[in-house]
Amino acid sequence: MPQLIDPTGPLVDDWIRLDDAKTPSGARVVVGLERLKREWREISASDFAVGVELDPDDAIDEILPYLPRLGIVVLSFGKFADGRAFSQASLLRNRHGYRGTIRARGEVLRDQLAFMQRCGFDEFELVDGEDLASALDAFAEISLSYQPAPRRVAGGLA
Repeated sequence: MPQLIDPTGPLVDDWIRLDDAKTPSGARVVVGLERLKREWREISASDFAVGVELDPDDAIDEILPYLPRLGIVVLSFGKFADGRAFSQASLLRNRHGYRGTIRARGEVLRDQLAFMQRCGFDEFELVDGEDLASALDAFAEISLSYQPAPRRVAGGLA
């Protein structure tokens, strides 16, 4: 099972994947893009906190109508060499002003964590076998940046 972290340490994942089973009232649920679009009326009328998971080929523009209601956007790294989720995160933060949580899932490796954070990711599901202490150290290893990026602070961007 992947370890969920942010730059401060391990996290407890309280978001559940909405499936066909009965979901408890007041749950925090994540659905795929197609289900979000297909069942938006029912999902938005529920008392669930709602999130969406996007694949690398999903366009960010497809979730814009739902963005104000989304508590989390999970972006998938299908494989190590596929960097489209970096662009998706950056678009969400910089172009669309998304202030909710952005989580990296899939091929999330220690060497990419600081770069993911600069693009707007808040949470990271480490691949099995990644050393937790080493991964947390990765956030502080790069202290100088040559390009500007929004800085995440509690409650939003600075």
